[in-house]
Amino acid sequence: MKKFALVLTVLALCVSFAFAQGATEAAPAAQGKVFNIYCWNDEFQVRFEKYFQEAGLVPEGVTVNWVVTPNQGMNYQDKLDEALLSQDNKSADEKVDMFLVEADYALKYVDSPYTLAVVNDIGLTEADIAGQYKYTKDIMTDSTGVLRGVSWQACPGAFIYRRSIAKAVLGSDDPAVVGAALDSWDKFDAVAAQAKAKGYFMLSGFDDDFRVFSDNMEGSWVDANDKIVIDPSIEKWIDQTKTYTDKGYNNKANLWSTESFAGAALNGKVFGYFGPSWFQDFSLAPATLADANAPAAVGNGSYGDWGLVMGPQGFSWGGTWICGAKGSDNIELVKAVMEKLTCDSETLKAIAQDFGDFTNNEKAMEELANSDLSNAFLGGQNHIAVLLDSAKSISRDNISAYDQGMTEKIQAAFADYFNGIVTKDQAYANFYTSIIEKYPNLSK
Repeated sequence: MKKFALVLTVLALCVSFAFAQGATEAAPAAQGKVFNIYCWNDEFQVRFEKYFQEAGLVPEGVTVNWVVTPNQGMNYQDKLDEALLSQDNKSADEKVDMFLVEADYALKYVDSPYTLAVVNDIGLTEADIAGQYKYTKDIMTDSTGVLRGVSWQACPGAFIYRRSIAKAVLGSDDPAVVGAALDSWDKFDAVAAQAKAKGYFMLSGFDDDFRVFSDNMEGSWVDANDKIVIDPSIEKWIDQTKTYTDKGYNNKANLWSTESFAGAALNGKVFGYFGPSWFQDFSLAPATLADANAPAAVGNGSYGDWGLVMGPQGFSWGGTWICGAKGSDNIELVKAVMEKLTCDSETLKAIAQDFGDFTNNEKAMEELANSDLSNAFLGGQNHIAVLLDSAKSISRDNISAYDQGMTEKIQAAFADYFNGIVTKDQAYANFYTSIIEKYPNLSK
């Protein structure tokens, strides 16, 4: 996997740490009394409490302290960077012990001396992690081949479609029929035209399928000389989205907006959304409920009126990785968390069954894919079976330290182009200006 130069803040992390610490490998320290975990929402916290804390695995006398900062606008990264930079000047109970990272900026921390080696520093064995999907390990492997983080998730994505709309457009809501109708981009475009003719939108807006295209890029956003690269796959997203906008195949909504999720409501007109299981459970399913205070069940809004197919291309989106922080006095506890939540196949199977996550264990997912697992949101469909095919197609050799910034800036710059406010050339110019302002070490 290619590894590229890090942003200036990361260089500052490395230089600061080198002067402060010298060596880059740490021996486990005596266990501390406060276990500080840095994260951006409660997704991991819920799983930690259910499968680790409630199982009595937190040592007596240890307090778990959650430091939660929202991810938007890089706020979480800024907070984490500040904490890691001052790690050497903090008391033992104030130090970061464990922190979480997402795929979009994982490489920034993978190639930072603040992130402990999973095997050499924390103590997991190659046998412990053997069952995890290779691409989830590739994302967290540094330039010297050392693994720096592990995840309970694998996050393959698929197309989550509205069954009643599929019946209206295609004459069937059967996943086999719908899947065959959407298994290439040419077919997907044709169905988008059919949906428009019936009064529906194929997608809710501009960014709905961005992750499918970005995850299938041939190379990275940045080359070895710090030059920005616009991959042909991104160009395809731009051209397709402009066409969909001009022809009325989407509802001109921005991802995460109220308008976007309104398309999933009972009276919504959106055919479907691309996403992994976390998007389905954490974002889409709540938007389908007519009564947010009533149980999530068939009959409450459009809940249950959905199905899942792989779509034109397999892809992954997001994922959360657990990292041990250099300087932690709770390394044995970090190891125990990693073992229980990312290596234990029974725990990973339980997470998939209880929360719908596609978890990071090949054997466990194969078993569930061939089981009678039933997802109520998806009309009783076994979602793991669909996502398994997507997972097998994924490679993450295109990851860079700049992925989150690139994603945010190109989506923002081209929204004006899709809306007809600026030309394509001006949108590119605006993108380059904004991204170089964010990462001054890069060039066009």
